Amino acid sequence: MARRVVKKSVSKPARKTTSSKRTAPKAVDPAVTKAQSLVTSLEKDVQAQTKGVAAAKKASVSARNKAKKSGIAADKKVAKTAAVALTKASSSAKAARAKLAEARNALAKAKAVHAAKAAEEAASAKIIQLQDKLAAKAEADLAKAVKAFETKWKKSRSAADAKKVKAASKKLTAKVKAANKKAAAKLAKMERAAAAKAKAAASPRRASSRRKSTAKAASSAPTQSTARKTSTRKTSARKTTRSSRARTAKQQSAA
Repeated sequence: MARRVVKKSVSKPARKTTSSKRTAPKAVDPAVTKAQSLVTSLEKDVQAQTKGVAAAKKASVSARNKAKKSGIAADKKVAKTAAVALTKASSSAKAARAKLAEARNALAKAKAVHAAKAAEEAASAKIIQLQDKLAAKAEADLAKAVKAFETKWKKSRSAADAKKVKAASKKLTAKVKAANKKAAAKLAKMERAAAAKAKAAASPRRASSRRKSTAKAASSAPTQSTARKTSTRKTSARKTTRSSRARTAKQQSAA
């Protein structure tokens, strides 16, 4: 136990220096600052707990050795009390180390979020700087060009600049799109599941509507055939009446 405690106490100052160097330029973010201050406080607490465990262990070993040599009940009681104190100190140090590990994880998350935001802002700033730089260079080169080729030169130059800006924008925004791609895939999966549920709920309704439509068509079929027969009879009667009238008119004209 003592050797492990000493190793941890030696490695912690190195972590302090690296974390302070890395967080120095990112101290503007309040979330990172808060997480870093908590880690620093817990590191100090762990160091104090480690020293306390070492002192308690030293006192427990000394009291145990003294009780073995003397065999006095009072010395045995002191040794037992020292052992209990060592157990309490060890459990307290273990809890402090767990809190420190959790705080370090929170600090790493805060740094990652801040780094993503900073990368996005830096990408936008670089694109603007590139646009300004290319525009300034285009103006400087345009002043040197011949007036007869001014229109053609402007057209070709602006096209080249647009390609450069587009290429730079594509490279600098690739990291941002990679993060959004995961969220889009998750949303698409949720939408497909919702569509499947809606389709499953709508399928009984479609089947019932189809049955109703076929029943209506079957019931209306005899009615339509009867109407057709009636209309056919009416048209034949009209033709017969017309032909008889024509014959009568011919006979009267002949007489």
